[in-house]
Amino acid sequence: MIRNVLGQMNPQGCRTYPFKVPSSLELSHDFLWRIHAAAPAAGMVSIFNRSHYEDVLVVRVENLAPEEVWRRRYDHINAFESLLHDRGTRVLKFYLHISPEEQLERFGERLNDPQKHWKLNAGDYTARQNWDGYRDAYHDAFEKCSPDHAPWFVIPADRKWHRNAAVAGIVLQALEEMNPQLPPVDVDIEEITRLYEQAKRELAEKRK
Repeated sequence: MIRNVLGQMNPQGCRTYPFKVPSSLELSHDFLWRIHAAAPAAGMVSIFNRSHYEDVLVVRVENLAPEEVWRRRYDHINAFESLLHDRGTRVLKFYLHISPEEQLERFGERLNDPQKHWKLNAGDYTARQNWDGYRDAYHDAFEKCSPDHAPWFVIPADRKWHRNAAVAGIVLQALEEMNPQLPPVDVDIEEITRLYEQAKRELAEKRK
């Protein structure tokens, strides 16, 4: 989805961050440390493939932290996203919802295609046993962390073309509302024009 929908954005102003299992360095900081470091500067776009929500989803379902720890993280997340909003960052969050049947079919496609074997992960199959637990965890995340300034969008994703169209439409609407503009030119155009014309004259003189 990232490649198809957002791959046309100018790479000079757009970065993608895949958040995998935290490293030992990342675990030595608070759970938002690595996320904040990837937040976009003014005029830039950051695309998160997974995010800080793993710390109220996987951590919760797989019992990687006590409940008293991950429950407090909802408030931390809301405060963090409010900080980004107050700084001028537009936050859009997409949950790509697929059915258990579609998920298993896609796993089969990976298994039958040697070029997709790098995507295989036994954990993807064992996690299916906790489908209800993940559903409940996502429900709580949507309910507790979807303010107007940082909404969740639940996207039906069994059909990839529909998924891509839905996300593209939401991103386009957000960009139109933001109405981003090119930054002001910080060079003297008249001086650059003068130097350009001078260079043309000098080159013409050499060719005589």
